[in-house]
Amino acid sequence: MDPMDRRLLALHAHPDDESSKGAGTVARYAEEGVRCVLVTATGGEAGDVLNPRVDPEVRDRLADVRRGELMEAARILGYDEVILLGYRDSGMPGTPENRHPDALVNADCDEVLARIVAIVRRERPQVLLGYDRHEFYPHPDHLCVHRLALEAFEAAADPDRFPEAGPAWEVTHLYAPVFSRRRIETLHRALSERGLDSPFGPWLTRLGPDADDGKILLRVDVSDRLETARAALRAHRTQVDPEGFWFQVPA
Repeated sequence: MDPMDRRLLALHAHPDDESSKGAGTVARYAEEGVRCVLVTATGGEAGDVLNPRVDPEVRDRLADVRRGELMEAARILGYDEVILLGYRDSGMPGTPENRHPDALVNADCDEVLARIVAIVRRERPQVLLGYDRHEFYPHPDHLCVHRLALEAFEAAADPDRFPEAGPAWEVTHLYAPVFSRRRIETLHRALSERGLDSPFGPWLTRLGPDADDGKILLRVDVSDRLETARAALRAHRTQVDPEGFWFQVPA
């Protein structure tokens, strides 16, 4: 297939998720001429300012700032279009943000799904990137995006579902970027060997010795796109410390 006929649609929960999940894959295919479209569900306004070098007063206008960071990161990765669904960040489990009427978790499920199906049918991607079950990071918005990607994958192909959203389109592949046990072990070892604190020890404990990397269906070599992915992540200045552990492991 001609790369110009190939299309990829990525569905993410917040600004910065596109740079920490599947970023290298998107950068690779965008460079090859594949049309890549990013759909971001929320504004990330419930997040914290995690970079000590950023003025904490930016918190008062975090949604606007994070939107700008998102656009810069998307440019670095090579996305052709960014679509903002405009829902509010639902916050971490058990926080007051969960109850905000504009939060993604409180939106009408069919309404959100219809909007995503319309985008899928318009863009006609062969590949849809969503999320796995997020057992390690049960953020309400991530769980919601996981469900939405699964449902949109099926609904977009069904002409009886959301007929007003355009002609049915069958996405060929639905993928979810994951941290394999092997990858976590490699990162943990690399940090430990450099005498740096590693956050991955508890991850390995939760995974247990029987974690099955055999469930991974596709591996994409992005070794020559890692610096691009890191540059995109650095664009989210409010969300990452440039001296933090994400940037301490050699590419």
